[in-house]
Amino acid sequence: MKKLSKNIVLLVSLSFGSLVFAQAQSTINTSDNAANQEALKKAALEEKAKLPKPYDPKADAEKDIEKLVARAGKENKNVMIQAGGNWCIWCLRFNQYVQTTPELKKLVNENYLYYHLNYSPDNKNEKVFAKYDNPGDKFGYPVFIILDKDGKVLHVQQSDVLEEGKGYSLEKVKAFFNTWTTKS
Repeated sequence: MKKLSKNIVLLVSLSFGSLVFAQAQSTINTSDNAANQEALKKAALEEKAKLPKPYDPKADAEKDIEKLVARAGKENKNVMIQAGGNWCIWCLRFNQYVQTTPELKKLVNENYLYYHLNYSPDNKNEKVFAKYDNPGDKFGYPVFIILDKDGKVLHVQQSDVLEEGKGYSLEKVKAFFNTWTTKS
């Protein structure tokens, strides 16, 4: 009986010790995760601060797009609308990627009139987004709306399928741009 009592005490002590260790380990892991999350947030904010801000919340998007469609007919190009905002790091990354990748920049300049349609607390452009069936609600941002030279929607493209790691895939973006030119 004494031996059984000692075994029970030993078992309870070991169980309690394991529980205390597990909780301590969990606290350490939670602290590490919180620190990692903070570091990631800080890095993203620093990156965002350095990137150009192509979205203009004060723009009259409806008029701007009408003018681009009129120009597209004359220049035999389609209109590429990149919807998003300066708050969206993936929107800014895509813009930067296209602007700094000569092959993509050339492809866009030769085939599209490009517009950054703002969606932000300052200006949600609800009337314009409603015209295109609110693609940001479905796909998130950035989202791409391709219009033909008459202003008809040819395609709406979510952006996550173009991503690769913390950026975008050159091959996937090229294929996307090439698919919706007036020459395709």
